[in-house]
Amino acid sequence: MGQAIAVVSGKGGTGKTSFTANVGMALAQLGRKTLCLDCDVGLRNLDIAMALTDRAMMDFTDVLAGSCTLEEAAVPHPGQKDLYLLTAPTRIGAADVEAGALEKLLPAIRERFDYCLIDAPAGLGAGFQLAVGGADRAVVVSTTDESSLRDAQRTVMELSRFPNGHVHLVVNRCRKKLMKSLHLTVDDAIDAAGLPLLGIIPEDETMPLYAGRGIALLLSDNDCAARAYRNIARRLEGRRTPMMKIR
Repeated sequence: MGQAIAVVSGKGGTGKTSFTANVGMALAQLGRKTLCLDCDVGLRNLDIAMALTDRAMMDFTDVLAGSCTLEEAAVPHPGQKDLYLLTAPTRIGAADVEAGALEKLLPAIRERFDYCLIDAPAGLGAGFQLAVGGADRAVVVSTTDESSLRDAQRTVMELSRFPNGHVHLVVNRCRKKLMKSLHLTVDDAIDAAGLPLLGIIPEDETMPLYAGRGIALLLSDNDCAARAYRNIARRLEGRRTPMMKIR
């Protein structure tokens, strides 16, 4: 039986969607059948992050309505075996989706996939509640700036239903020089969010170049952020993997 992991953030711009796309691909590269599910109803962009914009024709509400099967709606990635996308609708808003809708869909997803990464919209509104409602675990993605860490703390308060050890922090876009100038360490970030650390992702200026060309980061020769995403995937698998050093 697979597991569903909600990927959340208290504010936009933390890199949550990139995290979902790249960790999803890293899990698939480990041989795990992985579904990336976009839960940003009305404002989806996970299809762009996965370079599947022209392939996602049906969304998760179509599956719930019985208009298509899960197998028909889940789009396979052409460049990576075992990686799939189930996109969100654009024609409606999050408030128009029935509360608990994903909880009805997740049992079928768990039967067919080893992992389902749910890309939640930023903030703590209806879309957030939709994403976390049926999830088994949650990952809070934050950057090191003070406002992002404050929002991460607020997000943690909304995840109190998860048992201890089922919510983790990822610190994204880390720059060592900037952290020094702010007198901030990763330990400070962990303390501020109040969560165990799942991974650190360095700031990687090449990522927009790959995204702009429609090239998946983990299918490139990148050895910076890509390595961090692969390490996080191994930790989700329960493997002991050292944290990256941020240069």
